Amino acid sequence: MISEWIGIGVGAFIVFALAWKVIYGSGSGLKGAVVREKIKMGAMAIDVRTPSEYKSGHYKGAKNIPLQELESRLSEIGEKNTPIVVYCASGMRSAKALKILTKAGFTDVMNAGTMRTMRNLEN
Repeated sequence: MISEWIGIGVGAFIVFALAWKVIYGSGSGLKGAVVREKIKMGAMAIDVRTPSEYKSGHYKGAKNIPLQELESRLSEIGEKNTPIVVYCASGMRSAKALKILTKAGFTDVMNAGTMRTMRNLEN
């Protein structure tokens, strides 16, 4: 009986992990497809990493607005309904950027997560 429950738990974990990878994983999953479509439709890509990280490699056409400067540079983004895709190195800063932009009234903001997701869009 206990071994059956362990098996069910392990199986559920594997299914959850695979679903997470497809939805939130690399740029080839569902999230990557949505990001790709938003960019194709004209969304502004904002890289919220530091200037040195940006210089070391960034998504083509992305605007570098470091997270610590984002609130003071909101006027550079445009209208509140401007479609925006934010990304960083790990997804942590872009998650914070999403909250900042949403709190500021931007209505179409997506967290692409990582530079890896964005690199996969270029392939």
